[in-house]
Amino acid sequence: MRTIVCIKQVPESASDVTINPEDNTLNREGAEAIINPFDEYAIEEALLLKERHGGDIWVISMGPAQAEKALKQALAMGADEAVLLNDPNFAGSDTLATSYALSRAIARIGDYDLVVCGKQAIDGDTAQVGPGIATRLGLAQLTYVCKVVDLNPEGRAVTVHRMLEGCVEAIRGRLPAVLTVVKDINQPRYPSLLGIRKANKRTIDVWGAADVGADPTRIGLGGSPTWVERVFTPPMRAGGVVFEGEVDEVVEKLVRKMQADGLA
Repeated sequence: MRTIVCIKQVPESASDVTINPEDNTLNREGAEAIINPFDEYAIEEALLLKERHGGDIWVISMGPAQAEKALKQALAMGADEAVLLNDPNFAGSDTLATSYALSRAIARIGDYDLVVCGKQAIDGDTAQVGPGIATRLGLAQLTYVCKVVDLNPEGRAVTVHRMLEGCVEAIRGRLPAVLTVVKDINQPRYPSLLGIRKANKRTIDVWGAADVGADPTRIGLGGSPTWVERVFTPPMRAGGVVFEGEVDEVVEKLVRKMQADGLA
């Protein structure tokens, strides 16, 4: 069984984030960075499934050269192979272009049973890349997964629990499938010292747009239908009106104020 995990390296804190004034995209070079926390749960779930069903784990990330650090952490945890998508043509990709590029890399790896992603990245919070990958590959998408109840590679089926608002949903899908996982699914392991030493000796494969057969018009800023027009700090709001007195008196004052302002 083959599982492919898509991860993202994100700024460690909001204070590390700066904006490129030319195109209003995030500057990631040089910022202190970590694996997107939700993606650590995706790596761990892939490792747990491998322990039960065998197979191998590939980890993919799209980003600058420094994202190799995140991939080596995944290798230290127990992943088998890692690929970095790094190409100037990828720069400025929105979620649509990112999911397209990742889907091309997944297609190149091939022979996969599961693609696992964290539910969202903490720097964008869109939760769009996992479903975008599923759409481009024509796969079932099982989102907000909090438990893999049953995985049957031979029967080509997977049953999961999805965490919804106020309830948990049990759903069954066909393999191959894309899962996006929440933090309740497991507890990520720490890499062992031996795993860290082995990972540090590994050379990470780097694929560009041409290596994955990406259409140049569908990646980067040019292939992104969404963009940031401008970045600004909202002006400070003036203080509101404070009404004092008994409840009935305050309500009467509030109603009169709303009527005077044309709000009632």
